[in-house]
Amino acid sequence: MKKITASILLSFCFIQFSCQEDFLKTTDPTRIGRDLFYQNETQFNQALNGIYGQLQTITNTAYIQQEFMSDNTTLDFNPLDRGGAAGWEAFEFSTVNQGNGEISTLWNNHYSTMYNINYALEKLASSTSVEATAKAAIEGQLKFLRAYHYFNLTRYFGDVVLATKTLSNPNESFDLVRSPQAEVYKQIETDLTDAVKLLPASYPASGRGKVTKGAAVALLGKVYLTRKNFTAAATTLKDILSLGYSLNANYKDNFDPAKKNGPESIFEVQYQGGNDLGEQSNFVYVFAPRLSQGAVTGYANTTPSGRNIPTRDMINAYEPGDLRKDISLKTGYTLNGNFVAIPYVAKYQYPHTISGRSDNNWPVLRYSDALLMLAEAINETAGPTAEAYGYINAVRKRAGLADLAGLSKEGLRAAIMQERRVELAFENHRWFDLQRTMTPTELAAFMNAHGAREKANPTVGRGGIAFNALDYVYSDFEYYLPIPAPQILINSKLTQNPGYN
Repeated sequence: MKKITASILLSFCFIQFSCQEDFLKTTDPTRIGRDLFYQNETQFNQALNGIYGQLQTITNTAYIQQEFMSDNTTLDFNPLDRGGAAGWEAFEFSTVNQGNGEISTLWNNHYSTMYNINYALEKLASSTSVEATAKAAIEGQLKFLRAYHYFNLTRYFGDVVLATKTLSNPNESFDLVRSPQAEVYKQIETDLTDAVKLLPASYPASGRGKVTKGAAVALLGKVYLTRKNFTAAATTLKDILSLGYSLNANYKDNFDPAKKNGPESIFEVQYQGGNDLGEQSNFVYVFAPRLSQGAVTGYANTTPSGRNIPTRDMINAYEPGDLRKDISLKTGYTLNGNFVAIPYVAKYQYPHTISGRSDNNWPVLRYSDALLMLAEAINETAGPTAEAYGYINAVRKRAGLADLAGLSKEGLRAAIMQERRVELAFENHRWFDLQRTMTPTELAAFMNAHGAREKANPTVGRGGIAFNALDYVYSDFEYYLPIPAPQILINSKLTQNPGYN
């Protein structure tokens, strides 16, 4: 992945001048004009690497919306610093409004990436200098990434602005409106269907970490599952079985930086620590309890953020003997000889050579995820068949758990959701799993019950600070996030989601 990470910044160096004075039209010799770029395969791959780099930025904080908002995690409350109360903490306590800065960042980062994807696709379509096989692989990666971003956006916001081409005039942006969610999903399915046809099953070692056919198949299956098209989901996901993936014998190998992009990895966001390239991850620092110093990170004098703390409910979700529990989380840490009972996510806790620059990738799609989705799709179409049991039991066997048998359709459905929770814990699946399997009313009731438990018995102490009356109070409309207020201020044709006005 060095080829990917080393050239990430190149795609941000495109610049275009429109000044009338001749002397202002002089091209900066230190920068590459975008109209002079995209001339060959190397440059297209450099631009693609830049788009992968933007995926890092989005992934760095995705836990806020995908784990934090759910019943999986909470925070190590800081009674002396309430600076995050209106920002990232609001996702934990269900107090998000349209003025939340994290919402604006989420929206802007996705659409900034989308612009670069669309521009690269336009340039690729008109290119005659890229060999056909290479061109297909680049197009497939770009279309997968566009689908992935829109899949996230529409699950976050519902109806969103659907743009599949760049604008020729900035004024056109003021005419953009939100497209119905059905249209967004139609585009997602089209992009992923194309990607399945265009992408190779694998790359040479130098291309490990790039999007493959398997990633497109798995994501398309997840889209069908989300849309409750269970027949299409089952048919699609069965294709993943013949693409060479397998479960790691040791669950921990999925997260070990020394074993990145292994046999179970379908797609993961690439990071690189141990150097000054700026491509490192820092999840262990974000997730460690805030007063743990170096007890979790391995480096003294660090100030962890204390975010994404496993809830008491999450800790109790594991069955006795589940080998995944001790790999996924710890119930506390030892500092200066004293045990401190504040839990933390352990999946990304690995030694690294430079403080603040860990080497962990982030798993997006794993083979176990695909197997559990396939079990779910089959159960929904044919009931608890032997085939459906086979897929979930393969995942359970690796975890050291007994096979399931004799369940009703509803019982197996609940068992699959439970298995997804513990198997994929802290990998940014929980909120979307809850959302796609519940109605807005059901989800609000579920989260209100979770909030009541946290209020009655907080996972982490609050230093004497009482809960706000609005904390952990969920309404049906919070099934979707609000459209960022600055976007509506800029473009009055954008409408706000119900409940946030």
